[in-house]
Amino acid sequence: MSSHTKSHHPGQHGVELNALESAFGRARFANRELSRLQFADRLLDLASDEEVPVLDRVKFVAIYADLVDEFFQVRVANLEDQIAAGVTTRSPDGLRPKEQLKAVRSAVHALTDRQDALVSSALLPSLSSAGITIQTWANLSHTEQADLGVRFEREIFPILTPLSVDVGHPFPYISDRSINLLVRVNDPKSGESRVARVKVPDVLPRFLEIEEGTRFIPLEELIAEHLARLFPGMEVGQHQIFRITRNADLVVEEDEADDLLVALEAELRRRRFGHAVRIEVAEPVDGNLLDTLLRELDLRPDQVFTTRALLGLSALWGIASLDFPELKAEPWNPLPPAGISTPEGGTVDLFSALQHGDILVQHPYDSFAMSVEAFITQAANDPDVLGIKQTLYRTSGNSPIIAALVHAAEQGKQVAAFVELKARFDEAANIGWAKTLEDSGVHVVYGLVGLKTHSKTALILRREADGIRRYCHIGTGNYNSKTARQYEDLGLFTADPVIGEDVGQLFNYLTGFSHHVTYHRLLVSPVTLRSTILEKIEEQCALGPVGRIRLKLNGLTDPVIIDALYRASAAQVDVQLCVRSLCCVRAQVPGLSDHIAVRSIAGEFLEHSRIYAFGCPERGGEEFFIGSADLMERNLDRRIEVLTPILQVDLRDRLTRLLDLVFTDDQQAWVLDGAGTWTRLHGDGDISLQAELKQEAILRSRRWLEVASTPVADRGLAT
Repeated sequence: MSSHTKSHHPGQHGVELNALESAFGRARFANRELSRLQFADRLLDLASDEEVPVLDRVKFVAIYADLVDEFFQVRVANLEDQIAAGVTTRSPDGLRPKEQLKAVRSAVHALTDRQDALVSSALLPSLSSAGITIQTWANLSHTEQADLGVRFEREIFPILTPLSVDVGHPFPYISDRSINLLVRVNDPKSGESRVARVKVPDVLPRFLEIEEGTRFIPLEELIAEHLARLFPGMEVGQHQIFRITRNADLVVEEDEADDLLVALEAELRRRRFGHAVRIEVAEPVDGNLLDTLLRELDLRPDQVFTTRALLGLSALWGIASLDFPELKAEPWNPLPPAGISTPEGGTVDLFSALQHGDILVQHPYDSFAMSVEAFITQAANDPDVLGIKQTLYRTSGNSPIIAALVHAAEQGKQVAAFVELKARFDEAANIGWAKTLEDSGVHVVYGLVGLKTHSKTALILRREADGIRRYCHIGTGNYNSKTARQYEDLGLFTADPVIGEDVGQLFNYLTGFSHHVTYHRLLVSPVTLRSTILEKIEEQCALGPVGRIRLKLNGLTDPVIIDALYRASAAQVDVQLCVRSLCCVRAQVPGLSDHIAVRSIAGEFLEHSRIYAFGCPERGGEEFFIGSADLMERNLDRRIEVLTPILQVDLRDRLTRLLDLVFTDDQQAWVLDGAGTWTRLHGDGDISLQAELKQEAILRSRRWLEVASTPVADRGLAT
């Protein structure tokens, strides 16, 4: 074991301080939480871009709002818990929990101001110019107000349940992320004054149509205008619109749980009652009503976030999904994948195709249905397939893969599914899938104690003339047909016997009672992935100025890995990093990271694939790995992750081209400077990664279909 691997344990940053650590100390790391909020800011950049169609800009605001909600539900809640427990441990960048929380709140206030200005001054006017308006009550005609009054009585009033607060009625439970009104109500006879809470029903659309598909009014505004109807005989005073965010992080004591499924179901029920970590209030703010909310919800003034725009902007998904094609980018339809599709729109026999070589697909450019789903479906229907083993982290509703696994089990095949119950915010869905699979005879494994299984792997066991042959799929994204149209991901299909043996050993570990074995080609965390990546970095360090490291990731936060990249920079290795969201590397800092360039790409598709490349064509070519793992402590030490090497020359060439585009994009890229600021590029090279990949996918698919429609005897001439 090389010296740099001695400290690869969670929470440790190295056994000996080297010169860089001594010179820069904790300042060599950026803060993880603030990095997440910088990604949120980049989403607002996209929402501000007037060259982006207006409904796509609305979509980016909705994505931003979802991200910030989850940030409070998990990350801010975690900081609050640390402070409550008296934790004073510093983060890698040197901040204690209280200091991080203060910095986070300041950043969120700035983001909220930017969001408000964007929505009020840019997006809503742009929507209005396009013929879509979100109205206020005051701007409606008397006729429209009367019509809405009738609709209120018929469709909304029967659903509303005002809950007053007095000695006999405690303050009601406020559900996570719901829109509410707190109302002051006075009794003119007794002079008594109370407050009451009215929840905006989440079973109704947030935006009520005034004219079909073009003019809307927020539901809470319509309710606010008819509060008197809820309190007959009373005087209705001021009201305050508000929304809270609760701690939604699950804590399952696995070591004490006799049944993980039962324990998780109980924790999901408790999630509804997690303590509040944020309250959002809409202007104008009534100070007395706000004080009541803070007291009753046990919140502090520094947990208040005031907005001039609408609350709960994730509801803008409803506007973004309106049927106005001219106000959106032209939709992309995934194409038949080269090598495995047929001119008739089907999929070739994948098992025969894989005997001639590996196949690499990239979603959403290549069809997920015609590749990954077809792989599992063909296996389920093939009488020579004896077994299917698959990990499931997140999957979609009405999943064809789930249906195929059920069908395979019903056909008498040996089917094993490793369902990760602890996939955050998909726990309930995964519990449902697990029970469905079990009921059909699938062998279901729910999870491992202390480890979350995040790998994306499938193994098919097929009886052939020379014995049992293994066919594998290893991907960077989930087995989810919905996200496969929105997330960019890679997947490798292979019949390589060595990789197949490795995947088989991995499943034996996941489903049986055994230790990890020696993996020959796969990199598996928490066993070999960390140490191997560090070794690959050190190999490039030894090459000095001719060395090269290119990484495309979702997150890069691990201090040991980051220090290794700093050592590579000190050795003048060309280090190119594309990190979508969480990035704790400080780039272009003199003396620390002179040779490290960091960028992030955001666009129509969410860049989700993980690609590791070491070396360069001039020095023997690049060595590639793809898979599920980001370079974060959780991925390296607390999860089952898998990276697979890409060995076939034509597939390596394709990845080289892909990374060349990633690092030359000057239209959808943001670059990180030495001050920690992300700046969007507006280059004159006119290179857009996603636009280029669309064109290349069209050409690749077209050429393949021409070949596939050519008689076999003439294919050499056709190619």
